[in-house]
Amino acid sequence: MQNFNPTNAEDLRIYQIIDANLDRAREGLRVLEDWARFGLGKEKYVERIKNFRQILGKNHLEVYKLSRNHIEDKCKGLTHQEQLKRKSNEQIISSNSGRVQEALRVIEEFSRLHNHELSKIASEIRYEIYTLEIDLLCLSECMKSEEILKENDLYVITDQKENLIEIIENLLIAGVRIIQHRFKTGTDKDHLEEAIQIKNLCKRYDSLFIINDRVDIALASNADGIHLGQDDLDLKNARKLLGYSKIIGISANNEIDISNALKNGCNYIGIGPVFETVTKKDKKPIGIEKIKTLTKDLNIPWFAIGGIKTNNISYLKRNGFKKVALVSQLMNSEDPKEDAIMILKELTNEN
Repeated sequence: MQNFNPTNAEDLRIYQIIDANLDRAREGLRVLEDWARFGLGKEKYVERIKNFRQILGKNHLEVYKLSRNHIEDKCKGLTHQEQLKRKSNEQIISSNSGRVQEALRVIEEFSRLHNHELSKIASEIRYEIYTLEIDLLCLSECMKSEEILKENDLYVITDQKENLIEIIENLLIAGVRIIQHRFKTGTDKDHLEEAIQIKNLCKRYDSLFIINDRVDIALASNADGIHLGQDDLDLKNARKLLGYSKIIGISANNEIDISNALKNGCNYIGIGPVFETVTKKDKKPIGIEKIKTLTKDLNIPWFAIGGIKTNNISYLKRNGFKKVALVSQLMNSEDPKEDAIMILKELTNEN
């Protein structure tokens, strides 16, 4: 602490500014910390934010706190109507990140002459909050997608159809909340335009839009996630490109592939083929019993896939299969909306 003069009125005003903004910064950090702890369950972020609070608390000197008794704050209690408009967790994260950043900037400026060490600390933490805010927002977005994966048992994969958009909208109207889009023929320009169209449709119905294989198109269309096969881009590199706001699903049908997918942080797994299927003619069905063995300890959502139709869903349910992925049954249906409604009812009815 340099040039300390507790009787100087100007110094006291500066101490009061620093005191108020240390309180603001620590309060905002506590909001972020509690969201990281209770909302996201992310221990490393809790520890990181808690450390920021402790550092600021350690530097919240007594002289700053005592300045409150010298000069009355005539603006105490002022609020703004924008504070009443925060209706989502994301808005709370952003507003409190902004609160911390602004408070730290004030501390940095006003402590520069009196307490250079505090000014330096405030500057360093402020820059870290910029990236922390993005991380928390991305994790919150991914958490929403994970909830949809957990709560919904029907996963629909597209096939190339002339009236594909119409089919997808009928499925969404029926209540399907997860759509994976697979590209067949056509140019990348066509694929992207189609992906954006489907993404906007899924957003309208509050449903997940997942791209098969193509990380570049997933990014360009702002898809909710990507699905990767064992011969596609590996999960670690896909995560580097997509970040943590997107979900990543993996196709797997053996212990090693499932173990690797879990270790590398996939959000869900597609397991199959359960039965013979025209979409994967070269793959031999792995069967009910094998899948039961593979999934007995899985603690993330998994979807059975391959040859699943309305006439074998009840059989799968009796064997403990709760979530299924369908392609041809709905893509080739004369009435996809009605078929989807029937399948959803079948999946939600208790045995």
